[in-house]
Amino acid sequence: MSRRQPKVGFVSLGCPKALVDSERIITQLRAEGYQVAPDYDTADVVVVNTCGFIDSAVDESLDAIGEALEQNGKVIVTGCLGARPERILERHPRVLKVTGPHAYEEVVGAVHEHLPPRHDPFLDLVPPQGIRLTPRHYAYLKISEGCNNKCSFCIIPSMRGLLASRPIDDVLREGEKLARAGVKELLVISQDTSAYGVDLRYREGEWRGKKYETRFLDLARGLGELGIWVRMHYVYPYPHVDDVLPLMAERKVLPYLDIPFQHGSPSVLKRMKRPGQVEKTLARIRAWRAVCPDLTLRSTFIVGFPGETEAEFVELLDWIDEAQLDRVGAFKYSPVEGAVANDIAPHVDPDVQEERLARFMQRSAAISAAKLAAKVGHRMEVLVDAVDGNTAIARSMADAPEIDGVVKIVRGGKLAIGEFADVEIIGSSDHDLEAKIVRPG
Repeated sequence: MSRRQPKVGFVSLGCPKALVDSERIITQLRAEGYQVAPDYDTADVVVVNTCGFIDSAVDESLDAIGEALEQNGKVIVTGCLGARPERILERHPRVLKVTGPHAYEEVVGAVHEHLPPRHDPFLDLVPPQGIRLTPRHYAYLKISEGCNNKCSFCIIPSMRGLLASRPIDDVLREGEKLARAGVKELLVISQDTSAYGVDLRYREGEWRGKKYETRFLDLARGLGELGIWVRMHYVYPYPHVDDVLPLMAERKVLPYLDIPFQHGSPSVLKRMKRPGQVEKTLARIRAWRAVCPDLTLRSTFIVGFPGETEAEFVELLDWIDEAQLDRVGAFKYSPVEGAVANDIAPHVDPDVQEERLARFMQRSAAISAAKLAAKVGHRMEVLVDAVDGNTAIARSMADAPEIDGVVKIVRGGKLAIGEFADVEIIGSSDHDLEAKIVRPG
């Protein structure tokens, strides 16, 4: 009888939260004796983890499903778009199974049904950190599912449900396991990280002999004990976020906050159903920097939101000038099926959207360039992600992987991937830094 292990191919689209879902499914399947196929040809079945946040993501997901069907023929679909199975089945009726987001058990069950496992516990070993789709030295740590916010442009709550937090001791144990396995950086993710624990009424848990509540501050305190980089993503600016800044100043967690401000005009924010007190937000940013002067703030903005006037867009530009955010991303508003914002006001002409996006990115790039230029001559610790010839590609505390800039280390070809290095900054551009190695002694 053949002992060939069944092979599952994976296509993972969308945000890091979907990536974590894929990693969790892969870890479970590997523990059961499955192998991960590197391509369609060698896969016995393919799992496509979809995104359905905006129309372009829906189109990408549907195209990916079609490609998998054409190249392989046996396809299981999961993820956000799976919450609307009729949309998938209308175009791709041949898929074997459609499940919604974070439906790990259903996906694994579908794989079992169409590709029964052949497990040998003496041969099929899963590394202690599980199977991850990120490099060995950093990992995403998902602390909750869903969201309680009702932003007019977003359909995440209808697709992923309301906030469902993981108990604090469960999260801290996973973080500890990852650190012991050699992970140097944890990227904390959820739909609303600072709301963590609200649904559990901040239930208490125990870890390392200490009591912790399931809340944002205790999460930072606990993860800060691991002695590795901890980076906070998707943090809504609730008042209690202020309490974490001293931990950042002490380097218990990285002095980095990824906060989705979305816009700088009070009237646009009102239509978005987002907090609209922009002056208070600016005051809080100043207060955060007073506590932690080297705090890095990153955010994402929507330009061309329905009803956005030129005056409201200029308010956004003025707000960016005042806030002086370190890292900024932006995208044009795109109608999302089922979103309230689609009918909230007249849509902005696509050419106007494009022009505003270009102006916004030009303004934010100038701010970024000035901030990075000010770092020339300074020393810093960086984490090496890759080596390209004799240049090492690294990140500083101010850089999240794949979305922020990098630090290019000249003559760094002998540096080890996944290790820290001490460097001196010798040059800068709009988004990246250039550095040289600081020799010990």
